[in-house]
Amino acid sequence: MLSDKLKNGLIEQLNYEFYSAHAYMAAAAYCSAESLDGFANFFLVQAEEERFHGMKFYHFLNDMGERVYVHGFDSPNNEFSSVLNTFEKGLEQEKDVTQRIYKLADMALDEREHATMTFLNWFIEEQIEEESLFDDLIQKLKRIDSDSNAFFMLEEELGKRKFNVSE
Repeated sequence: MLSDKLKNGLIEQLNYEFYSAHAYMAAAAYCSAESLDGFANFFLVQAEEERFHGMKFYHFLNDMGERVYVHGFDSPNNEFSSVLNTFEKGLEQEKDVTQRIYKLADMALDEREHATMTFLNWFIEEQIEEESLFDDLIQKLKRIDSDSNAFFMLEEELGKRKFNVSE
């Protein structure tokens, strides 16, 4: 049985994962409005991944015999100045998720809640990949700057991205 503090933290993270999905949908909508469908696809896939993460928390809490509570959340940012800005905001989002996961892992460690520690280790590894992905794409976008051919090649590459469950 989880402590109320840890259970509530996990429920908060579940809801934050769904908020993150909305934030990525907003980035996708910006890209679609700019007729940048490959970049939009990247963020749509990212949103799907965040919903998957939220469901991992849902199933874990249920498996632990805990009641899940779904909460509303504020509207995500819908204003972006450029494609680069969408990725910069995405990296900020991922860094925030990382800190939230670390906080939960610290709580689980303090409470010696081994099942939760094991569960959260998957997310810790996932966050390394997420931050690296966004950082790499930001660096590429900065490097290609005004090279329209390279920009559209990157967009085409991201348009092929698909969601793959990695459990």
